[in-house]
Amino acid sequence: MSAKPDAESLGFDLQSLKWRRPTEACSAEAGTLEVAIAHTSDAGTWVLLRVAGDPAGRVLVYDEHEWRCFLDGVRNGEFEVPA
Repeated sequence: MSAKPDAESLGFDLQSLKWRRPTEACSAEAGTLEVAIAHTSDAGTWVLLRVAGDPAGRVLVYDEHEWRCFLDGVRNGEFEVPA
């Protein structure tokens, strides 16, 4: 199994991507997550995730399958905070 690519090795210009945030109420919170969907002609679709305002500028990269599995878990309540 080869190493997972990062945004740089995939050749993405992070400044040109359309980064999306949750609703305005959540966007004002410190540490808001931003998501961008990026496509490459040879490597498919990638989902990039970052924390707005992160001075290190770290970006996590997920392939389409990983992202769909995560969203499925969210929809099924797998990540709810215990009461």
